[in-house]
Amino acid sequence: MIPDVMKGVCLTAHGGPEALEWREDIPVPVPAPGQVLVRVAAAGVNNTDINTRIGWYSSDVTGATDDVDQEVEAGGHAGALVFPRIQGGDLCGYVAAIGEGVSLPLGARVTGPINLPRPTPDAPRAYIALGSEVDGAFAQYCLVEAADIYDVSASPLSDVEIAAIPCAFGTAENLLTRAGVAEGQHVLVTGASGGVGLAAVQLAHLRGAKVTGVTAAAKAETVRAAGAAETLDRDAILPADTYDAVIDVVGGSRWGDLIRAVRPGGAYAVSGAIAGPIVEADLREIYLRDITIHGCTYQPPEVFQRLVKLMIAGRLKPLISKTYPLRDIAQAQEDFMSKALPGKLVLIPPE
Repeated sequence: MIPDVMKGVCLTAHGGPEALEWREDIPVPVPAPGQVLVRVAAAGVNNTDINTRIGWYSSDVTGATDDVDQEVEAGGHAGALVFPRIQGGDLCGYVAAIGEGVSLPLGARVTGPINLPRPTPDAPRAYIALGSEVDGAFAQYCLVEAADIYDVSASPLSDVEIAAIPCAFGTAENLLTRAGVAEGQHVLVTGASGGVGLAAVQLAHLRGAKVTGVTAAAKAETVRAAGAAETLDRDAILPADTYDAVIDVVGGSRWGDLIRAVRPGGAYAVSGAIAGPIVEADLREIYLRDITIHGCTYQPPEVFQRLVKLMIAGRLKPLISKTYPLRDIAQAQEDFMSKALPGKLVLIPPE
């Protein structure tokens, strides 16, 4: 039986953890034609959830994620959010109800990407984000479009492991795809001990690339275990003209070093800037060396479809450092921001 109300966390405004409100009276949505109601089994914690909460996506914000202390009006992926909003882009759950025209069986285990493509003739890369423009997985139930989710019942991975995949591995696979990473290439991955970084290391290794990961010395072994051939400390001097591709989620003051590290004719792909979005560049180091820069957020369906095949084949192994009851989301996000734990943190809703 599906209840009329559910428990979950509502974001009530842009701000600190106090903006996250635990509620036990959230109406359970009813699926319309083409929609699916999913009972959430697990939901990963991501930087994008924190960025959205604090309003970091606003162009008014110029500092790092951990250095935002200002009022923001339009801080969602696509501008202003509608509050209250249930966040949570990492979904693993079970089909609880279906709308007309949906063929997914009840009880099927499903997941899907956080960035949902909504292309139009005028905007071929338009998208919305689960947990930003539409309610996400930080509740007992989540309403999604059937076209946006995939049946992963056959995967040997646990619910918690699958919940660690959509944002981190989807972002990483998109970065590698846009940068054209292929067998035999040498790839540099920044933030290599984080969720996206570890996923990029693992996925680039599966592509047959040699991977160098930038990480703190204490987490170097974790990065090598994910598939990196070598690691560099965060403050290390990066060798110039070395890498076929640089996969970056850090940004910040060392951005120029990353560009110089790309070999002539290589690619730089970015999908994050936790160290700061405002960077300084010497354009000559880009155009004279034919460097291609890829901004990567829109994900065509085939990106996540490749991950689904890897999930079902059991070839992905996300690192889970800790799980938390959903009600402890503030502590989970605090631990996430501390960067003390590698890999992923995952929230478990009450049954």
